Amino acid sequence: MLLDVRTYTARPGTLKKHLALYEEHGFDIQRKHLGEPLAYLVAESGRLNCYTHIWVYQDAADRNARRDRLQADPAWAAYLEKSANAAYLVSQENQLMTPAKFAPLQWPLTQK
Repeated sequence: MLLDVRTYTARPGTLKKHLALYEEHGFDIQRKHLGEPLAYLVAESGRLNCYTHIWVYQDAADRNARRDRLQADPAWAAYLEKSANAAYLVSQENQLMTPAKFAPLQWPLTQK
């Protein structure tokens, strides 16, 4: 299992606008190609003006195939253009992570 942990920082005062733009024009396209995210989180303390989303893949090949399909989608390109023109984001950090063997992640998550 491979987790793609992505943290973005928005210019102060623009985070809500950026998330609204993404919700309207980007989220459904990503879900179509990447599946449901494990989490989509907005910072309440610490580094503010940030949000993190986490996507789960079987392995690097699965991630590459799904992300290639996303990048080939004209609707995703249109969203990226809207996002770039809005200029809300100032930085992005990506981490590819795997669960520690003593605490495996069950995906999809199930309620107990």
